Amino acid sequence: MTPYDEERLGELLTELPPAPTGWVQAAQELPRSRHELDEIVELARADADFRVRLLADLEAALASAGYEPSTALSVALRARLAELDWR
Repeated sequence: MTPYDEERLGELLTELPPAPTGWVQAAQELPRSRHELDEIVELARADADFRVRLLADLEAALASAGYEPSTALSVALRARLAELDWR
């Protein structure tokens, strides 16, 4: 492997094509999405009525709580909820 100094690495990075717009947008939205997901899970833990509604009809429960029930959020939330022990 050839060692490169920081300056050469910088030059090589500038030669790369720009990241696709979708990647950039997803990276920008990731922190907000993670926070929202954590917030919903904590609400489900703290509020038994919300948890029951969430498990029965996820999208309707999200909408009634003021969240946009996007496909990505629904998929991620279902995965998180499946990992939790609700007993």
